[in-house]
Amino acid sequence: MGKYIVQLSKRALKDLKAIKKSGRKLDMEKVQTFLIESEEHPRTGAGSPEQLKYHDGEVWSREVNKKVRFVYEIFEEEVSVTLIQSLGHHNDK
Repeated sequence: MGKYIVQLSKRALKDLKAIKKSGRKLDMEKVQTFLIESEEHPRTGAGSPEQLKYHDGEVWSREVNKKVRFVYEIFEEEVSVTLIQSLGHHNDK
């Protein structure tokens, strides 16, 4: 199968800047790995990808660390992946 086009939402861009600003090199390395893998095979790879239930569409999550998740949606017809957010999908308190 061909490459997927990876797109970033406004929230995802903001989240990625916050992750970069945090200075956690391991988190940034994981995010880079996820972006590369999302172009080739968005349903498999690092970070234990799992499809999220109770969402319209094909929404997936990968673990960056215990609290931070890389959340994205796969669009097969457009052959694209949209990063929705990257600072968690749980309502942490």
